[in-house]
Amino acid sequence: MGVDQPRIEAAVAEILAAIGEDLGRPGLATTPQRVAAAYAEFFAGLGQDPLDHLRDTVPVGDRTGELVLLRDIEFRSVCEHHLLPFLGTAHLAYLPGDRIVGLGKLANVVETLAARPQLQERLTEEIADALETGLAPRGILVVLDASHGCVTTRGPRQTHSSTVTMASRGDLALPIARSEIIALIGGPQAAR
Repeated sequence: MGVDQPRIEAAVAEILAAIGEDLGRPGLATTPQRVAAAYAEFFAGLGQDPLDHLRDTVPVGDRTGELVLLRDIEFRSVCEHHLLPFLGTAHLAYLPGDRIVGLGKLANVVETLAARPQLQERLTEEIADALETGLAPRGILVVLDASHGCVTTRGPRQTHSSTVTMASRGDLALPIARSEIIALIGGPQAAR
């Protein structure tokens, strides 16, 4: 089931009326349609299975290398608490088991899971869970660094703050292994 754009259009028109705006004003004439189209894009991950991106793995035998690290995957999501965007960078690392996957597929997993109403903490864990299920690696580390609209544009208005979350599994749950990968990523500042 996709996003019900006509229903979103009606809801946006109601919000505009509720804040006292004139829906007939030229600048707002197509705002409900534009917001509905944006929401369809923002929430395109609903109903999609992120594991679909990990189905075409490649068996690699005993020559897998020590680590696969894909840095600086840009993502955007929408915070489920205020329906405001959060934008950031994901870094994904895994120790291959007996198979690997195309690097673009890792970015697709992030995009699918981010395109839902989300919490950054949950998004981090969901990415790690998908990689664990889809690749059966010896270890996983997921680090997200994001700036949240609910912090930067309202309330505390901390325009330069970011939130870093991390999820690890298997051999990469060990602090020494995590610290080596964080050094390769460049630390939390690398995402800015």
